[in-house]
Amino acid sequence: MQYETPQFIDIEDKTFGPLTFKQFAYLAGAAGITVLFLTTLPALLAFLLASPFIGLALALAFYKINGKPFIEVMEHAIVYFFSSKLYLWKQRQVSSTQNVSAPISQQVPVVPSMTTSKLKDLAWSLNIKGKISE
Repeated sequence: MQYETPQFIDIEDKTFGPLTFKQFAYLAGAAGITVLFLTTLPALLAFLLASPFIGLALALAFYKINGKPFIEVMEHAIVYFFSSKLYLWKQRQVSSTQNVSAPISQQVPVVPSMTTSKLKDLAWSLNIKGKISE
């Protein structure tokens, strides 16, 4: 017995002409709000109040960001803004050689000193290694 494997399962069906059911619902909701405003308010004020709803409905129906529907992006943004965030801070260990109570302007940076015998030994080892590699 042979079974057909469903293909294109991630594509929604176009139920209302070129629109999917979700797109139609978004646009119908914005149209309903616009009609409600037009029947209760003067035309200019109604269009001013309805324009954000119309813009949101158009964005929800047709706009995609990086291939994702606008509703998913908006949902992730809302969850991010209203969720708690955890910021971690690791305190640096203060070395015991520095005086913690002294102001920063009075602290002198510690510079390692080199004795002349160590300097001569270093110069001698560099000269010898340089002559060997030549």
